[in-house]
Amino acid sequence: MATECLDKKQTIDLRKKFIGPSCKVFFSHDPLKIVRARGQYMYDENGQQYLDCINNVAHVGHSHPAVVRAGTQQMELLNTNSRFLHDNLVLYAERLQATLPDPLSVCYFVNSGSEANDLALRLAWQYTGHRDVITLNNAYHGHVSSLIDISPYKFHQLSDDEHKQSVHVAPSPDVYRGKFRADHPDPALAYSDEVRDIITRAHKRGGKIAAFIAESLQSCGGQVVPPPGYFQRVAAHVRAAGGVVIADEVQVGFGRVGSHFWGFQLQGEDFVPDIVTMGKPIGNGHPMSCVVTTREVAQAFMAAGMEYFNTFGGNPVSCAIGLAVLDVIQNEDLQGNALRVGAHLSRLLGGLKETHPLVGDVRGPGLFVGVELVRDRVKLTPATAEAQEVIYKLKEQHVLLSADGPHRNVLKIKPPMCFSREDAERLVEKIHLVLSEIETALNMSMPSPVHLENGKSKSKLPEENGVQGKESHIKDIRT
Repeated sequence: MATECLDKKQTIDLRKKFIGPSCKVFFSHDPLKIVRARGQYMYDENGQQYLDCINNVAHVGHSHPAVVRAGTQQMELLNTNSRFLHDNLVLYAERLQATLPDPLSVCYFVNSGSEANDLALRLAWQYTGHRDVITLNNAYHGHVSSLIDISPYKFHQLSDDEHKQSVHVAPSPDVYRGKFRADHPDPALAYSDEVRDIITRAHKRGGKIAAFIAESLQSCGGQVVPPPGYFQRVAAHVRAAGGVVIADEVQVGFGRVGSHFWGFQLQGEDFVPDIVTMGKPIGNGHPMSCVVTTREVAQAFMAAGMEYFNTFGGNPVSCAIGLAVLDVIQNEDLQGNALRVGAHLSRLLGGLKETHPLVGDVRGPGLFVGVELVRDRVKLTPATAEAQEVIYKLKEQHVLLSADGPHRNVLKIKPPMCFSREDAERLVEKIHLVLSEIETALNMSMPSPVHLENGKSKSKLPEENGVQGKESHIKDIRT
């Protein structure tokens, strides 16, 4: 087993010398050097334990013995090119398909979420004969060139001339901050009508829709949960235009939402995507991923005449690990744990919203939860600096959390699925203490009710108490 032979400064110096400067690390001004991990805990070079609320990759827990054992035993026996016959491949495909609706029956194994989404686009283009793709604002689907083109989270800073004309961006179905909010009579209809209008405009310009692609719940976009019925309506518009629907489950699949195994199932049994992509949790940190589609789409891909193969995708070791992950999810009832612990976590976080003016919204199912911080609750002014302060102060308290979303003001909670009630309580208590400290520094307090002429009460907002416009005392944290 390799051991740590460098001190932290040497590691940083060598990283600066040999690793591309665009490759960022968490907590960039004081990065962590993690040398081992187990379950929901990570340990630095000094043996300090950290509660991991970041890693949706170590899905069933860091270094899970059953997963490690499965990979080790298969590696000792055989690992080879996936073009040889091997039982692990077909047995794993069978197990994986059993978690999905019947039309989704054909698997393509690859090595990363980016590879999966890139292949999904190829499948859509070939099946439909069209090229135009509809994506959501603030979406992120991967780092390869084809996916940067459909990831506004990455390309938003480019000029209009640099955007691909075949890529169309629909509003994120965000009912808290978006164009149509929770008080709208039918936000699902309103947001799906935006997609319908995009299709109409594309057709007028001579475009033809190949695919609509979306994360079942947006992660980098700010832990956004689409309103019920949204995807059904979008699918109707897209399929009527000759396109297919791709559900990106790379960050939210494998039971994380608690009530269901896949995030797209939150929309109801009447919504089945044409293509599903998965990665990250599929191998508990081992680099593997998968695309699952219908027999019709797969047959069209084969009819193109171009052979598809992937040297490492679906290799015996990867599939042994994938099988072990499914076993652990089932044997340890981790989907049920996500439901129970996630509900407890959301209740506790909801309590913070009642006592902390910085907490604007708490949302998300299971162990996929977002806490959006705002400086006032009417204008929804993003509390970006405050969110960064929270994650750095939590790090000092040995709790690892990240912030994301278009304004970097949403605390993202997506820990390993073995996260416990006690972990949830510890996390929320630490957030409470940090928010209290920040709000004291900013002289913020909860809105106080005032009476209106019609007898109803209205909350007095922080800016009305003299906070809005006051220069923040919180230091600007660089990420």
